Amino acid sequence: MIQDSQIPERFRKVIREQVELFNNGRSVTQKNSIPDTTDIPIENPKHWLRIPDVICVYVDMIGSTKLSAEQHDASTAGAYQLFTGTAVKLFSEFESPYIDVRGDGAFALFDRNQAYRAFAAAVTFRTFAKEEFVKRIKDESDVDVGCHIGIDMRTVLVRKIGLKRQGGRSDRQNEVWAGKPVNMAAKLASMTADGELLVSDRYYEQITDDHVRYSCGCPNNTKVFLWETVPMNANPNFDFSTAMKLKSLWCAKHGAEYCEAILGLDE
Repeated sequence: MIQDSQIPERFRKVIREQVELFNNGRSVTQKNSIPDTTDIPIENPKHWLRIPDVICVYVDMIGSTKLSAEQHDASTAGAYQLFTGTAVKLFSEFESPYIDVRGDGAFALFDRNQAYRAFAAAVTFRTFAKEEFVKRIKDESDVDVGCHIGIDMRTVLVRKIGLKRQGGRSDRQNEVWAGKPVNMAAKLASMTADGELLVSDRYYEQITDDHVRYSCGCPNNTKVFLWETVPMNANPNFDFSTAMKLKSLWCAKHGAEYCEAILGLDE
């Protein structure tokens, strides 16, 4: 229990109000898809939305700590803009219902009926990172960078946390996604090397088409299985026993064709 002499009264008042809100309980409304941000509750502080099987694609820059805002401000700004700006624009083009920026990375949320779209978005960003981002940053700043990517799928709770809209201001609030997928996708991403995609088994089970599981046959007209099994049961940070790793990018010859075909697989 916080003592009266421990924290000034005006701050203790805020804490008391939040504890009282916690003690009063919460209400949850089921939604079947990710809502527009304007429909995510903030006015009623007890109200949350529950959305089943949300898919999170999490991308994170490798090597960002080597970039210096003090010594190389232009190249650092360019690297962040190229990486996160492209992530946001690409995920939007892939029709992600919700996108957010986290430091030197970003994540996109997709509904459960967009499993293939989420996969196509992830591979497209990986291809951009490998073929464009890494090379351009190396040429400009001589810094070796890369890209982590992870995907998970799970039920989430969401509401806005912060202040209500007042006088047209809405910048002191943000959506909070409570649940596994964002956290698990970020942890999966942190385990990858540049050029790898790591996904949970529960998400992998949703993408069963051969366009996703096997190569196009290049360069010798022989299709190969693309995924590698990664045991996770010994890692306490994860609540699933297996992850699947993908190392390939979009094929230079058939990538666009495969991407469009995969986008057509969602229900």
